[in-house]
Amino acid sequence: MRNLFAFLFRYRGILVFALLEVLSVYLLIRNSAYQRAAFFNSANTYAGQLLEWRTQVSEYFELAAVNQSLAAENAALRQRLYLSDLGRRVADSLPIRRDSLAQMRLLRTGRPDSLVLGNQALSNNDPSYPLIPARVVNNSLRDVDNYLTLNVGTLDQVQPGMGVLAASGIVGRVQSVSEHYARITSLLHSKTAISAKIQRDGTFGSIKWQGDDPTHALLDYIPRQNKLVRGDTVITSGYNATFPEGVMVGTIDTFTKEPDKNFWTVRVRLAVNFSNLTYVYVVRSRPQAERDTLETHTGTVVGGGKR
Repeated sequence: MRNLFAFLFRYRGILVFALLEVLSVYLLIRNSAYQRAAFFNSANTYAGQLLEWRTQVSEYFELAAVNQSLAAENAALRQRLYLSDLGRRVADSLPIRRDSLAQMRLLRTGRPDSLVLGNQALSNNDPSYPLIPARVVNNSLRDVDNYLTLNVGTLDQVQPGMGVLAASGIVGRVQSVSEHYARITSLLHSKTAISAKIQRDGTFGSIKWQGDDPTHALLDYIPRQNKLVRGDTVITSGYNATFPEGVMVGTIDTFTKEPDKNFWTVRVRLAVNFSNLTYVYVVRSRPQAERDTLETHTGTVVGGGKR
């Protein structure tokens, strides 16, 4: 203990100087919007680079498992490709209604002209929601406010506010972007709210995470007079232009009536498994800017959970 005090006394000038430097930098970043943005963009770049290096090392030791997974996936794709009945060659997941013209085109080409993402068919030719493929280089699950880091940035035309989807459903929204990386506010975030609806009857609600179980979220604002069925599919409503309408969110797991509330307490099992999330798509609606401008001028705010 005596040596510790002697060390602190001996270097008290340097320690006080370092403390004041840290305090001044903190105050500068906190009180200057420009410096704060520059700091977080720089930090995001360096952190993303380190996380990508760590991911590359871990990927090297996981090549055997990845190869097995790819082999199984290729086998399933080949089995679907060589189905004798061409009329059954439709996109996977839930059945999609097709008119006679689309069915004839499918019979001729042998493959659909759309990509099914979260159970929603998005056109490959002229999409209203352009897709940017990305890889997850960092992901958190244990915090109340969780984030992901993707290996795409402004050079890939990614911008803050864009939605992020996985093949199975909703992932989150872009918070900040550097040249090569993007930080994503996960669906597992206390302030994330996604406008959603029950597919069976079209009842609208809002998906919110409660901060405990990464496999479940709550579907709020479902009136008590509505009849619910366990296993009902919950999809995006389309009220928020960040996400296409009809993208899978999850399925109703449990629902209870609270005596002091006019709404059901609905727990939804999320479609996305955030514990092994690897590849995602950044998506943005083309009319997003026009819609935001109109709604801002008319005083209407369409947030993640506003309806």
